[in-house]
Amino acid sequence: MNFSYIKLVLAATTAMVSLSAFSQDLIARQAPIDRKLKSVDSLALQKQIRAEQAAYPGLSVYPNWSNEHVQAYRDAIVPDAYQFDLTGFCMPTNNTRITDVFGYRPRRRRMHYGLDVKVYVGDTIRAAFDGKVRIVKNQGRRGYGKYVVIRHDNGLETVYGHLSKQLVEENEVVKAGEPIALGGNTGRSTGSHLHFETRFLGIPINPALMFDFEKQDVVADAYTFHKNQWSSGSERHLASGEGLFYKVKRGDSLSRIASRQGISISKLCKLNRITRRAKLRPGQILRCS
Repeated sequence: MNFSYIKLVLAATTAMVSLSAFSQDLIARQAPIDRKLKSVDSLALQKQIRAEQAAYPGLSVYPNWSNEHVQAYRDAIVPDAYQFDLTGFCMPTNNTRITDVFGYRPRRRRMHYGLDVKVYVGDTIRAAFDGKVRIVKNQGRRGYGKYVVIRHDNGLETVYGHLSKQLVEENEVVKAGEPIALGGNTGRSTGSHLHFETRFLGIPINPALMFDFEKQDVVADAYTFHKNQWSSGSERHLASGEGLFYKVKRGDSLSRIASRQGISISKLCKLNRITRRAKLRPGQILRCS
C-alpha cells in the first residue's frame, strides 16, 4: 500500500468526520430556531383563537350567532356537562329584593324563566360578565318589553327585560359591570322591575343557583350544568326548586304525559287545575309533581 493511497484514505475519512460534525452542529444550531418558530406559530394561533372567542363568545358550544331570537338553538348539541366560570362577575343591579322567583306560576299557568328584582325606572342595569351583546329589541307591550341579551365568554347568556332604555347596540363587546340599560316597566309587567334570566344554549337555568342578590355575590366560583336535568328536543323537563315540569309538544295527550311522568291523569289534572277534557297547547307548561 503506497503512501499516496493512505493519504487519500485519511483525507476522505477526515472529510467524512468533518461533514458529520458540521451536520450535527447545524442541527444543534437549528433546534432553537425550530423551537422559536413553533413558539411563534403557537402565539399566532393563540392570538387567532382569542380573537375568534372575542368575536363570538362560547364559540366551542354555540352553533350560531343570531340577533333575532332568545331561543335560537333548537338544533344545538347539548354537552353532558358544562362548567361556567363565575369569577369576574358583576351584579346586574345593586338592588337586593326579589319580587318573583324562577319556576311555575300556578295562578298564571306558565313558567317564569328568571328572577324578578325590584328596580325603579331609570336605575342602572349592568352586564353580569364580559361578553358580546346579541340582541337589543323591543316587544312593545308583550313579553320582555325592551330587553337585552348578552352572550358571555364563560358560555352563559343573560337576559335583561322590562327596561326603559337600552344603552348598548347589537354586536357590541361589553365588560362586566358596564352599564347596558336603565330599569323600567315595559312589556308584560305590573310594576317597575328587572327580569333577569341565565340561559345555556337557550335552556333556562335558575339564576338563584348562581347569583345571590341579597348578598350581592355569586353562590360559588363555578357552576356546572348537567344535561341529565333535561331531555332532548321539545320534551325538555323544566327542573326548579318547586318540582318537575313538562313542556307540551304537538300530539301530546294527558294520558301520554301522565304515563311518561309516572303519575295518574287525575293527579296531573289536579296539579294543573284542569279537567280531563282540557285542550293542550304546544309549548304549554304542565306541573308534574
